[in-house]
Amino acid sequence: ASCPNKYHNDPEVGPTVYQVNKFFIKPETEKAGGMSWALMQHPEGLACDVFATHCWAEGIFEFIARVRHAWPRGARHLWCC
Repeated sequence: ASCPNKYHNDPEVGPTVYQVNKFFIKPETEKAGGMSWALMQHPEGLACDVFATHCWAEGIFEFIARVRHAWPRGARHLWCC
């Protein structure tokens, strides 16, 4: 079967954020009661040091690589919108 994103299998780009959300995030959070991914991982919440916004059509591996490259020294937690 062909992938809906021509870069889906590219280890530098990967599946889109839409695909990750539909096929991974939503099923996992629904099994856990329907809360957000962040609250599922850290029910008590975390103070955020960094905010990132992005295009949902971009590849998840590319997004992660760019965030890691630009990560500020000393920052610990990211709020990703």
